[in-house]
Amino acid sequence: MKKLLLPLIGLVALLAGAGGGYFLRPHSAAEAEPPPEETVVPPDYVKLNNQFVVPVLEKGRVVSMVILSLSLEVVPGTSERVYEIEPKLRDAFLQVLFDHSNAGGFRGSFTDGANLVLLRKALLEAAQAILTDKVSDVLIVEIVRQDS
Repeated sequence: MKKLLLPLIGLVALLAGAGGGYFLRPHSAAEAEPPPEETVVPPDYVKLNNQFVVPVLEKGRVVSMVILSLSLEVVPGTSERVYEIEPKLRDAFLQVLFDHSNAGGFRGSFTDGANLVLLRKALLEAAQAILTDKVSDVLIVEIVRQDS
């Protein structure tokens, strides 16, 4: 009996150690529970009421007109505030658009991606100067140039 007892105790200890190791092992990423989903609140989009009309000048004469429609990507719940201060936003945007026009931004291939990136960046900076962290992007919804 003593000869059987020692191997049996060894076998039980071996199985207990293997079982403990299995249950106490670190879990892999595939077995880990997924983290709880975070609620992502989508932004609000505010379309400004009227289009922007920007003259393109050459030698003091209007050679074309650029017409744009803009929308703002804002923090949810900010739409009413945007409409309250729209006159101030329009003034700031018109200054940016006139500067862009005077720098030649609406001549030639005015819808070139790099050209529009610069314009969007300048418009966003103007919007953030007024709305601080409430606005995250300025979207050019429509743009057209009418040559005379």
